[in-house]
Amino acid sequence: MKKFTAAAAKYIKNLDKLLLLAVCLCTVLGIVLLYSMTKNGTVSPGTFKTQAVSMIIGLIVCLLISYFDYREIAKLWFLYVPVALIPVLLTFTSLGVGVEGTDDVAWLKLGPITFQPAEVLKTAFLLSFSYHLYKVREDLNNLINILLICLHGAIPILIVMKQGDHGTALVFIMMFLVMLYSAGLSILYIIPALLCVPIAIFVAWKYLLGSVQKERILILFNPGSDPEGLEWQQDLGLSSLASGNIFGNGLFGNEKSNVPEIYNDFIFSYVGYVFGFVGCMALIAVFAFICIKIIADSRIAREELGKNICMGAFALIFTHCTLNIGMVLKVMPVIGIPLPFVSAGGTALVSMYIVIGFVLSARQHNEKIYRMFA
Repeated sequence: MKKFTAAAAKYIKNLDKLLLLAVCLCTVLGIVLLYSMTKNGTVSPGTFKTQAVSMIIGLIVCLLISYFDYREIAKLWFLYVPVALIPVLLTFTSLGVGVEGTDDVAWLKLGPITFQPAEVLKTAFLLSFSYHLYKVREDLNNLINILLICLHGAIPILIVMKQGDHGTALVFIMMFLVMLYSAGLSILYIIPALLCVPIAIFVAWKYLLGSVQKERILILFNPGSDPEGLEWQQDLGLSSLASGNIFGNGLFGNEKSNVPEIYNDFIFSYVGYVFGFVGCMALIAVFAFICIKIIADSRIAREELGKNICMGAFALIFTHCTLNIGMVLKVMPVIGIPLPFVSAGGTALVSMYIVIGFVLSARQHNEKIYRMFA
């Protein structure tokens, strides 16, 4: 009994409670916003209930993962990679479906349950790519290793692009770049890669992006050119965001929102509507704290694997936040990226908690003394 008590005390002591608190704060905010939307008829009560249940499941899984050593889990890539990859490939069969408000087929419908398997693939990629970088850490800049690493990164990127989910593909790209740079990529590769960026942009524009994606990008440089078409959703979202002024209109007693996907991709516009400019800035501050906390945990990780996982988690959350908020502010194209921990979506929420669980594990199984924000 004494050993169990001592182990539990050590676990609680080493747990990054501030990071977990910040994540839970964002999730509770999202649930409260969805509850507010049920009261004005914007969404059905089922959306709010699903989010609440997903938070409970996600939090439990997060704490369980944080208890186990991330190194032992990461090396089991041959088990979790197929489990994550097969459902994504099934979206190319008759089981794959699209959802209202999107133009890509990236979901699976199994009975009453609809989920996006690419969210699970993000977690599998985070672990497997971190482990790959860790295994070749002594000879990372060998040309063969670089080619294999690029192949590893290209597989999920190309699969989700084939689905038509360019937003998720961009998230994978940012995770790949940040983790590879953090692992110690030589400047001899970085400079040629930067020189190839214009070529990559040309190829993507010419051969990979569809006409709708191109128009969404062009609109950013020519606002007002299509107010009744592709700009309509962003204009409504921006108007909703601005209508909150400084302190917002309050949670309850509001009219039904006419912003498409306001419970999901455009929930930041509802934050502005309800809590105003002050609420938006407070939420951005919490997200900044989460990102800084994850970077801090990466710096005290016991070895490179833990550092890689933390930096991948940082890239994942930072990219999601930047793209989502930029989309609402009309400085980014509409690409269907949810706001982490806040937007409605059970699969995405549980997946994000799993990612945080591995960050907590990297902190938990570390012998160094943790100082930052402690």
